Amino acid sequence: MRPTSRIATCALALGVLVATAACSAGAPTTGAAKTALTIGTMTAARSMDPIDAGGGSIPYFQAVYDTLIKREPDGSLTPMLAQSWTYDAAQTALTLTLREGVKFDDGTALDASAVKANLDRFRAGGGAEVGQAATTASVEATDDRTVVIRLSGPDPALLNSLSDAYGLVANPARFDRDKPFASVPDGTGPYELDQRATTVGSIWTYTRAANYWGTAAAFEKVVIRVFDNENAIVNGLRTGQIDAAVLQSVDQQTAATAGTNLRTTSQEIDLKLFNIFDRKGARIAALGDPRVRQAINYAIDRDILVRQIQQGRGTATSQIWGVQAPGHVKELDSFYRHDPARAKALLAEAGYAAGFDLTLPRLAALVPDSLAEALRTDLGAVGIRLKWDDLDRSTFLTSTFRQFKYPGVVMNGGQPSLDWATISGSLLPKTVANPFGDTDATIQDLTAKIRAGSPEQAARHAQQLNRHIVEQAWFVPLYRMQYMHVTVPSLTAVPQAGLAVPSLYNYRPAA
Repeated sequence: MRPTSRIATCALALGVLVATAACSAGAPTTGAAKTALTIGTMTAARSMDPIDAGGGSIPYFQAVYDTLIKREPDGSLTPMLAQSWTYDAAQTALTLTLREGVKFDDGTALDASAVKANLDRFRAGGGAEVGQAATTASVEATDDRTVVIRLSGPDPALLNSLSDAYGLVANPARFDRDKPFASVPDGTGPYELDQRATTVGSIWTYTRAANYWGTAAAFEKVVIRVFDNENAIVNGLRTGQIDAAVLQSVDQQTAATAGTNLRTTSQEIDLKLFNIFDRKGARIAALGDPRVRQAINYAIDRDILVRQIQQGRGTATSQIWGVQAPGHVKELDSFYRHDPARAKALLAEAGYAAGFDLTLPRLAALVPDSLAEALRTDLGAVGIRLKWDDLDRSTFLTSTFRQFKYPGVVMNGGQPSLDWATISGSLLPKTVANPFGDTDATIQDLTAKIRAGSPEQAARHAQQLNRHIVEQAWFVPLYRMQYMHVTVPSLTAVPQAGLAVPSLYNYRPAA
């Protein structure tokens, strides 16, 4: 966006916020409508480059970039930069008609060539969400306002992707620069980045754009503060220094609501799972045998994890499919009941009666001590000797998701409401959840049928695929987590279907 000053380089003293929190009790109330919004989060934006967008970082980008299509809180899709769209009969060509009168910050008009440049760049960029563009074969700008996306085959999640990272549109005039949007965005969004009040990696400050093409933003200013623990976020909420946050930790959910007048809304959304990368046994030979992966699933007492670690706030499950998706099969939630004897028998059958050593990376924010010890104990009881490598955030991300030094990771996974979003994000080769490109004939057959079939046929095949993945123990799902959306009384936040954080548009001053 238009620069106002250089990016601040000094570190933000977050400790001051935490220390101050001890001096107050209960979030303050106000009769005036809020004009500023401060969001607390543990998800940092790597940059302001749309290639780096995705997941919980989406609100950073929604402030300064518009998407081609807008996703409403209930998951429905409405026009944004594209005012309309149509598919051809084969569902392999999507035609987008762009809105008129939209300009980038330098005054350049948004046109079809700019959209094509963004879609092409995203496909080539190799970002975490590049799988959203996996089915795009080519993009054409047929005139100034018309873009045609041609697909290698039907993609039931494409429209959804165009409301997400794949649909963000930045100014192509900056594409030829080195790291063009590392800290200076340039889009058509409802806010501008205030660089004087921004410290990359710690605090991002946005001010309302004066000449936004659409409805004016709900707040004059939005601040997103990054923390390394939820305790600090809760302290900020209780003192009113933070207006909104999504809390994952059950303990912190309790702390945020005890003796306060904060608004809360619960949402069962993300999945806690052991994501096995090494299904061919390249690093740990044992993991290449489905019987070993099944044994790991049988070894874990999911019901105890939900009762003791989640304090009942969640649902034990053996499937990665979310309950809103047609491919969800209720009985698969309990497919792997806790059965250590069965686990030991499977290990012996696979040639690992004496067990084996397993080392996994650990980020404390994702795997708290209680969960780490519970998994170590459950696996140890059947002979699998689990060792945790405790890592800081930067090392964890690099060694786990870029260098793939480990055979898998315990992490949070999304729960999309679309079957194809689950498939394209977790099962297709070279996705974050399948970095080694594993597949088999059943997966290939069923994914092809899901892409080409009617909604009813696709749902039936998705359930078959779900069952196959569970039976082959591609993953070790643990439980669906219940998150809590917390805001001060003068603010409302509507949860976003299929996403763990609300879209930036979902925040409003309370009536």
